[in-house]
Amino acid sequence: MDKVISVNGTDYEIIKLLGHGKGGYSYLASSCGKIVVLKQIHHEPCNYYNFGNKIESEKNDYRRLKESGIRIPTMISVDDAAERIIKEYIDGPTIFDMVRDGMPIDPFMIQIREMAELAKKAGLNIDYFPTNFVVRDNLIYYVDYECNQYMDEWNFENWGIKYWSRTPEFEEYLRNHT
Repeated sequence: MDKVISVNGTDYEIIKLLGHGKGGYSYLASSCGKIVVLKQIHHEPCNYYNFGNKIESEKNDYRRLKESGIRIPTMISVDDAAERIIKEYIDGPTIFDMVRDGMPIDPFMIQIREMAELAKKAGLNIDYFPTNFVVRDNLIYYVDYECNQYMDEWNFENWGIKYWSRTPEFEEYLRNHT
């Protein structure tokens, strides 16, 4: 990855890779002294998820999440041609890191259940995996924009909760993704 990437004519210096997901690579980046997340869409195969137009999906999902009332980082800029998104950087630990490190997450269980209820009311499921939730000022933010039509099978209580404590599923993930 280049050290400097342009998004809609603004140059962003890449600081480090934050993560690699089904839809793209997210980088911590800076421009004019402001820290942001730069997401570069990728087209790597994913055998368990089908995408259409990823950049359009990101924009539509962002809109649906905003309308639902779920706390998410602000989408600052979208470069459709280069398939890049600039979004607000939420600084803080992930729920995954907190669970892994044995930190209490009890206060955030109420918040995730409130988010899950907002998602369900909007007819959505979000990706409840704990790497997608960052704590800032004692509030959790859903930092991914992925959302899908609501299905009980993929809601928080039936799927997500399995990774919000040191469950066998969480331990298996740790073993396989160190």
